[in-house]
Amino acid sequence: MSPRKIGVTEVALRDAHQSLMATRMAMEDMVGACEDIDNAGFWSVECWGGATFDACIRFLNEDPWERLRTFRKLMPNSQLQMLLRGQNLLGYRHYEDMVVDKFVEKSKENGMDIFRVFDALNDPRNLEHAMKAVKKVNGHAQGTICYTTSPLHDVDGYIKQAGRLLDMGADSIALKDMAALLKPQPAFDIIRGIKETYGEDTQINVHAHSTTGVTMVTLQKAIEAGADVVDTAISSMSLGPGHNPTEALVEMLEGTDYDTGLDMDRLLNIRDHFKAVRPKYAEFESKTLINTNIFQSQIPGGMLSNMEGQLRAQGAEDRMEEVMLEVPLVRKDAGYPPLVTPSSQIVGTQAVFNVLMGRYKVMTAEFADLMLGYYGECIGERNPELIQIAQQQAKKEPITVRPADLLEPEWDDLRTQAEGLEGFDGSDEDVLTNALFPGVAPGFFATRHEGPKNVGKTAEQLKKEKAAAKGQANALREPITYKVTVGGRSQTVKVEPGE
Repeated sequence: MSPRKIGVTEVALRDAHQSLMATRMAMEDMVGACEDIDNAGFWSVECWGGATFDACIRFLNEDPWERLRTFRKLMPNSQLQMLLRGQNLLGYRHYEDMVVDKFVEKSKENGMDIFRVFDALNDPRNLEHAMKAVKKVNGHAQGTICYTTSPLHDVDGYIKQAGRLLDMGADSIALKDMAALLKPQPAFDIIRGIKETYGEDTQINVHAHSTTGVTMVTLQKAIEAGADVVDTAISSMSLGPGHNPTEALVEMLEGTDYDTGLDMDRLLNIRDHFKAVRPKYAEFESKTLINTNIFQSQIPGGMLSNMEGQLRAQGAEDRMEEVMLEVPLVRKDAGYPPLVTPSSQIVGTQAVFNVLMGRYKVMTAEFADLMLGYYGECIGERNPELIQIAQQQAKKEPITVRPADLLEPEWDDLRTQAEGLEGFDGSDEDVLTNALFPGVAPGFFATRHEGPKNVGKTAEQLKKEKAAAKGQANALREPITYKVTVGGRSQTVKVEPGE
């Protein structure tokens, strides 16, 4: 009997550099690996969505739509995959349904195949329209469960959530573990339960980060339970707050009843490419390697670095431990939302404010909206006292309807807003770029003609830095006193450091 084929989604081109180096990798450092990635035998290649769109226009002066078109051209044999935040698309607010339709339509036109659709609160109402939009353009709609733990989350609840996603027409189910919380046994139980409840042919993809150090075993147990596809990152772009190594998965399955079918020679070429590229982005690298405290705080890697930056800006880096203890308390007050964009940023920032200024002495506008239901429903009850504070501050009432139901049609207005901007090219893609990031897009449009910039260090810069560091290592840092004896007479010689 031949081994069961396990599909692999390679995430080096998106989530790996988002998690490890703040999404700063420029397109020019990815194109050289595309031929090998395209021919290595991956089930899909995640290369777009998440924070990449924002980073392209904010830091890299790079058109994200052109990035997608380039990937499509360079990887004609691959299923390209993106991460889509449901009704938030790739932004940080809810968009009216027609805008969701337009974004999905243009993403498909420009080369996207698989849309991993998730909602930060696991509110199915925030997923439904985006899933329909994907099906409408004949894309692969992957309904996503954001995995988290709390007194209210259990295996049975996740199995039922998968059923709701399948009822929406999901072509596959993704179990998304963004903070490396998914331990081996719960993974087995959830996946086995979904398969037994909805049929063995229900495709299940598993996404796990490596921050806590346990999730390589989680992938093994997920595969044994029936998972069809798992996400990994090539070893030179793996571990820490990133993902488990692709080559390690291949080796782990050797001699078992499972096989990835991946071409190891291609994988080694991909590894070597990113091994050479990664040092260019050292200044953006996360310092986290393994952190089991995340099982208590539930803070994903990107959220951790964001909070560190907020505290550093206030000269309060020494209070990070207090913030780590405050995050679970804020999360409980909000009804136990999973911590993933944008809920992770909202909860994390409020925790920082609570530590620096006193508990809820200052409430962010986003946290007020979360408490009032403007991001959707959470599994737990929200703190009633905080709901009252949020009402007084935001001057609006709590809602129980789908947040997007309150939005007026906005496509025509969004086009009008974009048309007056310098460098606007008239395309629907540019209208969408401005709609998603109206504070950043105008500056990008005005400088787009200058071409992409690489914020990483060049090979020459790295060479000079290495030489300088070597010189400093050999340099004299403190005065040294020698006693020298010549012809029976002793002399004391003091050598001072040079400039």
